[in-house]
Amino acid sequence: MAKDARWSQTAIADLGRPLSDVTFCVVDLETTGGSPTNGSKITEVGAVKVHGGEVLGEFQTLVNPDESIPAFITVLTGITDAMVLEAPRIAEVLPSFLEFARGTVLVAHNARFDTGFLKHAARELEIPWPTFEVLDTVTLARRVLLKDEVRNVKLSTLAAHVGAATTPNHRALDDARATVDVLHHLIGRLGSFGVHSLEETRDFTSTVTPQQRRKRHLADRLPHTPGVYLFRDRADEVLYVGTSRDVRTRVRSYFTKAETRTRMGEMVNLAERVEAVTCATTLEAQVRELRLIARHRPPYNRRSKFPERTTWIRLTVEPWPRLSIVGKVTPDAVHVGPFRGRADAAAALDALHEEFQVRQCTQRLGKAPRSSPCVLAAMGRCLSPCDQTVSPERYAEEVERLRAALESDPEAVVARLGRRMADLAGEERYEDAAVVRDRLASLVRGLTRTQKLLEVTREPEIVAASPHPDGWEMHVVRHGRLAAAGVLPHGRPYEAWLDQLLATAESVEPGAGPVPAGTVEEVEVVRRWLVSPGVRIVRGQWHATFPGAARHVR
Repeated sequence: MAKDARWSQTAIADLGRPLSDVTFCVVDLETTGGSPTNGSKITEVGAVKVHGGEVLGEFQTLVNPDESIPAFITVLTGITDAMVLEAPRIAEVLPSFLEFARGTVLVAHNARFDTGFLKHAARELEIPWPTFEVLDTVTLARRVLLKDEVRNVKLSTLAAHVGAATTPNHRALDDARATVDVLHHLIGRLGSFGVHSLEETRDFTSTVTPQQRRKRHLADRLPHTPGVYLFRDRADEVLYVGTSRDVRTRVRSYFTKAETRTRMGEMVNLAERVEAVTCATTLEAQVRELRLIARHRPPYNRRSKFPERTTWIRLTVEPWPRLSIVGKVTPDAVHVGPFRGRADAAAALDALHEEFQVRQCTQRLGKAPRSSPCVLAAMGRCLSPCDQTVSPERYAEEVERLRAALESDPEAVVARLGRRMADLAGEERYEDAAVVRDRLASLVRGLTRTQKLLEVTREPEIVAASPHPDGWEMHVVRHGRLAAAGVLPHGRPYEAWLDQLLATAESVEPGAGPVPAGTVEEVEVVRRWLVSPGVRIVRGQWHATFPGAARHVR
C-alpha cells in the first residue's frame, strides 16, 4: 500500500501544553465542616494565579456562612462569627472567584475537598460550573516524592520540605500561597521523569503499577504520526494491536494512565517491545489494524480476531430454492448479513418465513420430488413443492418476490409483521408482539448492512479525498478493499501524483457476495470514511444510495 513519506517530527507544542505555558489558579477554602452535603458552608476563599513561576494576582475574601461557626473550627482557623458578620455571602463571592479563575487550571491540596464545596455552591445557586481542569498537589506529591523524603503529604509537611516562603496556618490565602511553592517544587521534579506538559502530568498522577511505569521507555522511539502499534512479548509474539492518530502519545498512555482494564495491565507487564507501523492517513491505520489483528490474532484483542466467523442467510441455488443459515459467502447465491450471531440470523429467518411461502425443509429436492407434505403446507405457510402441489412457475414467482425483498426493499415483510404486531398488541399479547418486533428488527438490520456493503464492494475502483493539514488525504478503494493511501501535498500537480498512487495501488479481484475483496469490518470502516463530512469522490461514480431497507431501521 502506497504511503506519503513526508511526515516530519511533530512540534513539542502539538504534543501537549508545556507546564511553563499553563496558567494555574491555586485555591484554598476554609469551611464550617468537612462536607457540603452535611450542611457545612464556606467561610473563606483564597486563591493565587500563577504563570511560568510568576504570581499574576491574588484573590481573598471571608464568606458569611449564615450560621454560627463551630468552636473547634474557630480554634483551628481563628475565624470567628464576628469576623464574617459583615462579609459577603457565597452568592456574591462565587461569581467573582469564577471570573478570577477563568481560563486557568485549578490546583488545590486535596482538590476534591475544595472543588466539592465550590461545585456544591454552584449547584445551589444554579450557576454553571466551568469545565476546569484540576491538579491535586496531594496526588502529585505521592507520585513525585520518595517515601523516605517526607513522612506524609500534609500541606504543612510539604511546605517545610520545599522551604515554602509562607507557612500554612489554616487561613485560605496563606495556605494557597504555600501550595504555590509546593506546586512549583513538584513541577521541577517532574522533569526527571520526562514529564513536561500538562497532559503528561495528568497521566503521570494517575494510579499505575511500578511495573507499568518502568516500561515507559518502550514508547520513546515511536513516531508522532498516525499508525498502528504492536505490543510484543519476550518471544516476539504479538500481544495486542492498536491504532492512533499519534502512535507515540497513545503508547505512552499505557504506562502513565490508570488502566481500568485488567487485561491491559497484564498485557503491559508481559510486553518487552512495541513496534510501530507508520501510516499516511488515519483510515489506512484503521484498516491495517484490522488486517494485523486478523493475521496475528493477539490474545489481548477482543474484537476482529476471527473475521471469518460470520453468519449469513443464503437463498440457495437449487431446483426448489430455500433460505439457509450459513457461515460463508459463495459466488452463486444471494446472501444477507452478516448478522451478530446465529440467533440473530434465525430471528431474521423467521421474519422472512412469515411472508414468503418457500419451503423450510433442509433435504435436497429434485425437479420432480415425490414425498409427503409437512405440517407447514397444511398451515398455508409453504407452497409444498415436495408433493408437487405447486408448479415450478408459481414457486419461481415466490422466490423472485423473496429475492426482490432481499436485494432492494423488504416492504412486504415490514407491512405484514407490522400488522401482526398491532393485532397482538390489541389482544394485549405484548410479549408475543415483542418477539415479532425483534424478528423484524433483526431482518432490517441484516438487510441494511448487506446493502451498504454492496454499495462499496460492487465498485471496481473509487478514488476519494478529504482535507488534510498538509493537503489532501487520498484513498483508492477497489471492490471494498483499501488499495492505496497517501497525502497529496499543497501545490503538488494533482494528475501526475494521483497516477503514481494508482500505479502503486494493490490489485484487487472481485469475489463472491457482499464482501468479495476485504473483511466485513474493513468494508464498513471504508464506507464510514466515504460518507463522512468533507470527503469528495475524485474518480468513479460512487455515492451512498441509502437503499430501501435502511428506511425501515427506525
